[in-house]
Amino acid sequence: MASGKSGGRAGLLGYAILYLAFLYAPVLFLPLFSFNDSVFIAFPLSGFTTQWYEQMFSDDAMLHALRNSLEVGAATALLSTILGLLTARALTQFRVPGGAAMLGFTSLPLFIPDIVLGISLLILLNSANLPLSLLSVIAGHTLICVPFAITVLLSRLEGFDKSLEEASRDLGETAWMSFWRVTFPLALPGIVSSLLLTFIVSFDEFLIAYFLAGNEATLPIYIWSQLRFPYKLPAVLALGAAILVASTLLVVFAEWLRSRGLDNRKRITVGA
Repeated sequence: MASGKSGGRAGLLGYAILYLAFLYAPVLFLPLFSFNDSVFIAFPLSGFTTQWYEQMFSDDAMLHALRNSLEVGAATALLSTILGLLTARALTQFRVPGGAAMLGFTSLPLFIPDIVLGISLLILLNSANLPLSLLSVIAGHTLICVPFAITVLLSRLEGFDKSLEEASRDLGETAWMSFWRVTFPLALPGIVSSLLLTFIVSFDEFLIAYFLAGNEATLPIYIWSQLRFPYKLPAVLALGAAILVASTLLVVFAEWLRSRGLDNRKRITVGA
């Protein structure tokens, strides 16, 4: 009996290792080939070089596209999280008539293909004689990111003890200060998760940006346009490796902040 359990655990462990290797091993080729002294992505490696990173930092068009994506992602994350927080707050704090229907309606962009949504938004903007720019990309990305923000923040606020905020109100605090001093610190890990998730969705999105960006290319559009030039691919790999490292650091920071938020939540609950 014990040998059967140990065999099952070993099988599950082996499956988990293979699954993680299938997911993450291809990603590790980015930093590997970004140091390869060849424009061709193939084994065996030709040698070690950092010239592709130097080329990356000297490519003004690439850096401009990266800056555009960072600006669009930051604005989208902020707008989506604010809208998602207000929606999640209303749905968890009050009995909103038709709340379930409203939640389902806001989730529709998740089920509409991006290419259909991009064409629809392009037709809408052209009909309204609005110019295509990074602002239109931010509007389109906010539309698809708000459902992600609502989902993350709903899961965080649903378990919130309303008596803590009521106690703050009984002690003389206003509704805003009660939210800022009690609810916001407890919801902060969810807010950070929402900011990170919506930023990543916006930063990675291609189709909507392709239709709405106009002359201002975001990073995915720039990378797609450079794929026909093999000599520029190594610099793109170097940029991808840098983004991978930065994303890993962000995830580690978010996890650390989330664990601190859970510890603070437990202390407040125990103290109450």
